[in-house]
Amino acid sequence: MTIKTIYIETYGCSANQNNSEILAGILSSSGFIITNNLELADLVIINSCVVKGKTESKTKRRIQDLKARKIIISGCMPETDFKKLRKIKKDLVFLGTHHYKDISRIIRDMQENQLDDKKQKEYLDCNPEIKLNLPKVPQNKLVSIHQISEGCLGNCSYCKTKLAKGKLFSYPRKEILKSIESDLINGAKEIWLTSQDNASYGLDRGKNELPSLLKEILELKHRFKLRLGMMDPNNVAPILSELIEAYKNKKMYKFIHIPIQSASNNVLKDMNRFYKIEEADKIIKEFRTSFPEVVIATDIITGYPTETEEDHNKNREFLQKYKPDVFNLSKFSSHKQTKAGSLKQLAGNVIKKRATELMEVHKKTALENKQKYLGKEIRVFINEKISDDLYRARDDNYNIIVVKASKEYLGKEVNVKIKQVSIHSMIGEIIS
Repeated sequence: MTIKTIYIETYGCSANQNNSEILAGILSSSGFIITNNLELADLVIINSCVVKGKTESKTKRRIQDLKARKIIISGCMPETDFKKLRKIKKDLVFLGTHHYKDISRIIRDMQENQLDDKKQKEYLDCNPEIKLNLPKVPQNKLVSIHQISEGCLGNCSYCKTKLAKGKLFSYPRKEILKSIESDLINGAKEIWLTSQDNASYGLDRGKNELPSLLKEILELKHRFKLRLGMMDPNNVAPILSELIEAYKNKKMYKFIHIPIQSASNNVLKDMNRFYKIEEADKIIKEFRTSFPEVVIATDIITGYPTETEEDHNKNREFLQKYKPDVFNLSKFSSHKQTKAGSLKQLAGNVIKKRATELMEVHKKTALENKQKYLGKEIRVFINEKISDDLYRARDDNYNIIVVKASKEYLGKEVNVKIKQVSIHSMIGEIIS
């Protein structure tokens, strides 16, 4: 078996996107060719995700479609769905979430017919792996993604991700700073911090270290913008004032992602989430007081088995009250390996109806949020090419602005006038 050219397909979060960049970097350094053309590939790597049932099903269908090819499954599915995936394709190869550094070695084992059951099991062992300062091929050289930890301290009743990621393992601060500075020196202008829960950083070592980590990153002598990713309310609450102080720095995008999962305390308790909705309320209110135009992102799972109509109405009321700009809605997915998987499920038509109602509220309120920008002049950073003459930009609040421009503008800050708004983005015209 000869493998030279490799195609990588990615599902899921920004951490998974970063993992695919690392896979591509390690493989390129080992002499393999990374291709964007599936037809040219000797091997396909599917970097999988199990957060949503919809994504999981899509991945399984993709494996079925590619059944005739050599495939490695990386990401969360190897640990959680090994037997099911083997039924789809018996010669699948699996690389666990803690073994991305071993990608070249597992391919070598494949080529030399050395990948027996014992070796395959080794590539699924849970060994803490620091995914920093490794070769990588960024999808966007201006955007630099950095994982600050792996796993979490939670034990949510519905979550499969914990089965794959394990307990919280915070990466060494020096390694994070070294990785960020290296990318800044190499031309990155936008830094993303990502993990399963950024607010828990350092708690496995006995102290919440996120505020001090942010302070050190923001003190780096480079021009850049910093986007902080998802944080659970229970771990934000103890450091709320410190976080707000960090956000006052001009380098911070005024963007905060607080996944509530439900606005009902009864459902939160059943989900085994370690907070009450009042904590999320306080976080959003204090951020909005300090930064009136802050972009709020949240997640809700609709149709949890114990969710009543009253609980559903609380979700609607939450959306109407806080009008989050970004809303990640998931229909409850039952996973047998989880506690919630043993509960009696709500009827599919009930879940579908509730999801539709929540999304309708979001579309209305998110569009209302954008109206204040019509005709306004704002400063934006152009960070991505969409097509020949269309580019994506971000303002200080991390709003998406699409502009007509040329390649000379990529990586630059410009003033734009907002001509049109929609639910999740705006259209601007460059004025300087």
